[in-house]
Amino acid sequence: MFVKILDKYILKTFAITFTSVFVILFFIFILQTVWLFISELAGKDLDVILIIKFLLFKMPSLFPLVLPLSVLLASIMTFGDLAENYEFAAMKSAGISLQRAIKYLSFFILLLSFASFFFANNIIPFAEYKFINFRKDIAQMKPAMAIAEKQFNDIGAFNIKVEKKSGENGNQLTGVTIHKKSNTFDGSKNVIKAKTGELISREDSNILQLVLNDGYYYEDLMPKDYEKRKNLPFAKSSFKKYIINIDLTKLNNSEEQDYTITNTNTMLNLNELRYTIDSLNKDYKKNVISLSDNIYQRSGLSNRTFGTVPAPPKKLQPDLLSNFNTVEQLEILKIASNSIVNSNYTIDASKMELENKQKVINSHWIALYDKFVIAFACLLMFFIGAPLGAIIRKGGLGLPIVFAVLIFIIYHFINTFSKKVAQQDELSPFLGCWMSSLILSPLAILLTYRATNDIGLINMDVVLLPFQKLYKKLFPTQN
Repeated sequence: MFVKILDKYILKTFAITFTSVFVILFFIFILQTVWLFISELAGKDLDVILIIKFLLFKMPSLFPLVLPLSVLLASIMTFGDLAENYEFAAMKSAGISLQRAIKYLSFFILLLSFASFFFANNIIPFAEYKFINFRKDIAQMKPAMAIAEKQFNDIGAFNIKVEKKSGENGNQLTGVTIHKKSNTFDGSKNVIKAKTGELISREDSNILQLVLNDGYYYEDLMPKDYEKRKNLPFAKSSFKKYIINIDLTKLNNSEEQDYTITNTNTMLNLNELRYTIDSLNKDYKKNVISLSDNIYQRSGLSNRTFGTVPAPPKKLQPDLLSNFNTVEQLEILKIASNSIVNSNYTIDASKMELENKQKVINSHWIALYDKFVIAFACLLMFFIGAPLGAIIRKGGLGLPIVFAVLIFIIYHFINTFSKKVAQQDELSPFLGCWMSSLILSPLAILLTYRATNDIGLINMDVVLLPFQKLYKKLFPTQN
């Protein structure tokens, strides 16, 4: 009866601490997300509902960071508090070991690990899909969000400034000034000014129309004669109506994000990743075979002759070129040189293409292993935090936070660095994802061993003994 009450007490204490820590850390990471996407949210006339949806779709991707850190910090705080208040000493005096005290809590962490795997395999991919497409939908539903009043907004090939926006969705513009970016290096400028304008978009189109009314178009002219350029000539024309088409994928200033992508590695569950990896590997092998056949055919070994070069005589000289006259030798050398140049160009281009394909394959493998890593990370952080808390015998928000942050920074740094190296194909994706867990697992085993055997974090006698011996040798008369 006493043991059951104790199990409930430990579970309740850990659950309360874990929930509190998780909420606080999650709130901090949400603030970081808002900071990262502040350019897409601030000054874009978005209502509260759209902003909440934006954050809700982004929140699940924060779980792989927040969950292990919460387990680690909650474990240190819970068991550190129990040890600090001599509750562990009371348990041991009653014959209850540390292993028995954390038995049911270990089952709880195991269930949490399975839940985290399910979450990473189903919820996060769905949320990533919704997040990317929702950003595209915002641009289509609220095209005016890309333009803030009284400041220049960089949108694709244009810098746009408006004095005032009006209308239900801010589509009506007043006092429009547009600087068109030049594709040349002569420094020419194109400026468009209009009294009014209107933004027109459709949900089924990626093109945003900017219709300008009653304005002027200024364009710098660059004469071929350098002396005439000093006069700064320009052309000016007026218009009643002028239409500019803008690609909506440029509205969020995302240089690398493609909003049409619907099957990236972060959006796939375990079965979809396996199928995609198999398809990518087959495509990669086909490309390698195709490249090999192409190089073989270019080499001239596939039953080819050297164009108009006649067949060599039956009696061949050791030096093959000496079997031909000077004209034929020059033609053979020219053909060989061109073949080498073309082959090298093909090999370099194909090598870069194959490297990019391999990086895509690696990124899918990393996404697959990550679903298992997050589940194991919960167990790992628990078996680091629980014995560490029992050893340091300090609860609260002081020393436990220092230990938790330090351990998690090491874990996160190794995890991020090794995955980057693995994606570049300099390390296998398996090792890249599991490197941090493999490095910290011995620490978890060591701490658990020392905590269950009532050994401190550092045996100070072992550390100080060499210094004591040295002191006795240096000052023997003082002993």
